[in-house]
Amino acid sequence: MSQWLEIVIRSVSIIIGLFLVTKLLGKKQLSRLSSFEYIAGITIGDIAGTLSMDHNLEVKHGVTSILIWLLFPLLASKIGLKSKVFRDFMEGNATVFIRDGKILEGNLRKEKYSIDEFLEQLRKKNVFQVSDVQFATLESNGELNVLLKREKQPIVYGDLFTDAPHTQEPQTVIMDGRVLDESLTRAGLNRRWLYSELEKRDVLLANVFLAQVDTYGNVTLDLFDDQVHIRNNREREIVLTALKKCHTDMEYLAIVTKYKEFENFYEHISNEISNVEKQISNYLSSS
Repeated sequence: MSQWLEIVIRSVSIIIGLFLVTKLLGKKQLSRLSSFEYIAGITIGDIAGTLSMDHNLEVKHGVTSILIWLLFPLLASKIGLKSKVFRDFMEGNATVFIRDGKILEGNLRKEKYSIDEFLEQLRKKNVFQVSDVQFATLESNGELNVLLKREKQPIVYGDLFTDAPHTQEPQTVIMDGRVLDESLTRAGLNRRWLYSELEKRDVLLANVFLAQVDTYGNVTLDLFDDQVHIRNNREREIVLTALKKCHTDMEYLAIVTKYKEFENFYEHISNEISNVEKQISNYLSSS
C-alpha cells in the first residue's frame, strides 16, 4: 500500500474515532473543561494527529494510548457525579471576588488576579464601577459571574407586571419546505391550522425555508426567495380594533342616554369589554 493511501485511510479513521470520542465525552466538554479534561483533550488530539501522519507508528499502539487517555476523563466524570469531594478535588471550587460590594483582595491574590485584570473582566460584563456589584465569583472553569446590586439591575417585565403571561420557546414547524409534525404537536397545533396560516399569506409550503410559531400562535416565515413579499395577517389587528370600538361605543352611549338604568347597563358592558380586551391584548397585539 502506498504511503499517501495509508495516510488517507489513517486520517479518515482517526477523524471518525475522534468524533466517537467527542460523543462519549458528552456536550459538557464542548462548553467547559476542567484542567484535567483540557490536558486530556490536547493529548488525545496530539496523539491522533501524529498517528495519522507517521506511518512508522503502529495503529494499535496509538489507539490503545487514545483509549487510555479517554478512559480517565470518563471515569473522573462518573465518580464526580457521585462524590462532591472528588469533584471539588478535580475541578476546584468557585472563588468569591466581591461580597456585599467589597473586593476580597486575598482571593484575588490566591487566583493570581491583578486588579487591572479583574477590572477588565468586569468591563466585559458591562460593569464599569465596582460599587455597583453585590456579588462576583470566579467559577471553576475560569468564567467570572457578576450579580449587580438591586438598584443597579435592569428592569424586567416581572418588576412592572405581576401577572406576566406564561411563555414557551418558539417552535420551528417548517424547515427546508418540510413540515415538522413533532414541533406542531408540542405547540398544540396541527397541519390543517398551519396550511390555513400559509393560505392567509398566499404562501406555498414548498416556498418556505423556515417557519416558527410563538406562544401566542403567531407565525413568522422566511422564504427561499427573499424578494417575495409576505402578506401580513390582519385578522388579530381587526379583532383588537373591533373590541376597542365596542368599548368606546358603550362609553358614549352611557354618557348620552337619558335613562339611569340604561346608563348602568352600558357602563357594565363597557367594563366587561375592557376586561376582555385586557385579558387577550397580549395575544391579539402580538404579530
